Amino acid sequence: MPIPIPGQAVRGSKTGKPIMALLDLLGRTWSLGIIWQLQLGPATFRALQQRCEQISPSLLNTRLKELVTLKLVTKNANGYALTPQGVSLFTIIAPLGDWSNDWARQINAPTDSSLKE
Repeated sequence: MPIPIPGQAVRGSKTGKPIMALLDLLGRTWSLGIIWQLQLGPATFRALQQRCEQISPSLLNTRLKELVTLKLVTKNANGYALTPQGVSLFTIIAPLGDWSNDWARQINAPTDSSLKE
């Protein structure tokens, strides 16, 4: 699957609208997880692999290449880190963490009907 680049055809958009390219990227296995983990700070390949619940080296390598090509991640002396654009993206998606925790609590909360059983 080619790297989702705005202006080129991506999943869901023949014209490659930027939002569709972003959603294609974030929908790929571990793309969002890598960004989420790198917001904690730079990490070597091995440390990032551990942070990402033992993601396979080949998948991590593929995703890092994509994220570096798309200028969301950079590789430096400390390993991999978010670029300013990657940090900006994280600030937009970070509220999803709080939302998902609230959602999980609502789903797992006992309902009135389950209390009667």
